[in-house]
Amino acid sequence: MENTIQILAISGSLREKSSNTALMKAIIGLSSADIQFTIYGGLGDLPHFNPDLDLDDGPSSVQGLRQQLKEAHGVLICTPEYGNGVPGVLKNALDWIVSSGEFMNKPTAVISASPTPMGGDKAHASLLLTLKMINAEIIEEGLMMIPHITLKLNKEGVITDSEMEQRLLAVLRALEQACR
Repeated sequence: MENTIQILAISGSLREKSSNTALMKAIIGLSSADIQFTIYGGLGDLPHFNPDLDLDDGPSSVQGLRQQLKEAHGVLICTPEYGNGVPGVLKNALDWIVSSGEFMNKPTAVISASPTPMGGDKAHASLLLTLKMINAEIIEEGLMMIPHITLKLNKEGVITDSEMEQRLLAVLRALEQACR
């Protein structure tokens, strides 16, 4: 469809049963037919960032990430917090984008979710610093920290908290609006 918005969805976790990946999929399930999501599944395939490897188009896995970002109208990131920061695989992916610019002016929503009471606040803050540095268009209404995620999303990945669901719908609307 001509008016369909293309969103690249990225989970910051490689864990198979990650609550952030489940949350990302639940958000996709809430979206309207006007939004088409592509889930980026290559975080674990990216080599460690090394400027010496970033020649021409870079390694093929990096080329794939860059191409998906180019094709997307916007980005949704759902990430846990590891060791009081952004998971290394997510930071590594963003490091590959610093010099190539695919995030420049790209509407981006950022959600951190954690089983802790803080909701991944340190990862959230750190991720925003990196995204701002690479000139992503951070959608203010698209920012959300979710504490106690395991109490709001069941093991099947179904949202069980109606207030959180309403806030996620608002994030989706804000991202869609920014992409139009």
